[in-house]
Amino acid sequence: MSHDIVPPGPRTSRRAESRRKGRKKGEEGGRPRRRTGRTVLISLLVVLLAAGGTVYWLYSSLDGNIKGVDIDKALGDDRPEKLPTSGQNLLVLGSDSRAGAENKELGGGGDVSGARSDTAMVVHIPEGRTKAVAVSIPRDTLVTRPECTKADGSTVPSANRVMFNSVYSQVGPACVVKTVEKMSKVRIDHYLEINFAGFKDLVDAIGGVTVDVPQDIHDKSSGLDLTAGPHKLDGTQSLAYVRTRHGIGDGSDLGRIGLQQQFLLALLSEVKSQNLLSSPTDTYKIANSATKSLTTDEGLASLTSLSKFARSMQGVDPASMETIMLPVAYDKVDPNRVVAAQPQASTLWKAIREDATIPESAKKSPATGG
Repeated sequence: MSHDIVPPGPRTSRRAESRRKGRKKGEEGGRPRRRTGRTVLISLLVVLLAAGGTVYWLYSSLDGNIKGVDIDKALGDDRPEKLPTSGQNLLVLGSDSRAGAENKELGGGGDVSGARSDTAMVVHIPEGRTKAVAVSIPRDTLVTRPECTKADGSTVPSANRVMFNSVYSQVGPACVVKTVEKMSKVRIDHYLEINFAGFKDLVDAIGGVTVDVPQDIHDKSSGLDLTAGPHKLDGTQSLAYVRTRHGIGDGSDLGRIGLQQQFLLALLSEVKSQNLLSSPTDTYKIANSATKSLTTDEGLASLTSLSKFARSMQGVDPASMETIMLPVAYDKVDPNRVVAAQPQASTLWKAIREDATIPESAKKSPATGG
């Protein structure tokens, strides 16, 4: 392979070169952990821009907020074929960035800089674009990382049994895309990334999100203290909610999948119920919060491109979005890690490649975190 892989700390687009932030490798051990909630920003931004229609031009001043990564140039032609239909596949990452005081505080403190990929979702939008399915890849899934080449010309050799989120911290986002494509044989059309601070600011910008907490949660690590029942959460509480694992299931990250999926739908419903899009001022405020922490592939790295893509999905109803965890099983050598469960995982990826209905049997995961 001779393709240039973008290293940690994606290069910025020409509109935002001055906003480059430092990154550093990082990795956690322990039970499988996964942070899906921050990716709601991407779905919400798409809904905002799509529903905004004729007023999206008001956001031209936000263009420079969006950072871009040239995934196509980095990966070249050694990739799966595009879907034979008009379906689209997006890789959405939620990064645990400690760059900047706000991100550092939200990350739980500590003298840590740089970023990690704590959330990964392959969002498949079938032909017709009236529905969507999001497949979450647990961060502690053991995968085969393909050979990747860094910008300085050095090669990172292929390696077996590496933790999925280590690919981002060691090589960068383009190699994450390559890893996902190799493991799934699914062509990734677009890449989107959001960080801690962006998630918190967006929830605060819409005035909080109401969720029906399924059970009492008393998490000393995050400070989250909630009783079962409905609660309106601010940005900080929402971040803690989607990250909590203590007292949920077996204490692993897999156990909190339900909370994260629930929050995604609650956030989208909040925007719809408040009719925020009727106010250009409110819409601008929300879009500004989202774009400040957004990184995309070069194909979407402008408000015009992002808006055009979003408007093409106006028929997608957030309430019909299906969320699935990649079927995984606890690793036989290291029970603190998981591996893709077969034949479920292969069946799931095959359905996405063919733009077909995903069989119920392909959605069942031996490792549930319960």
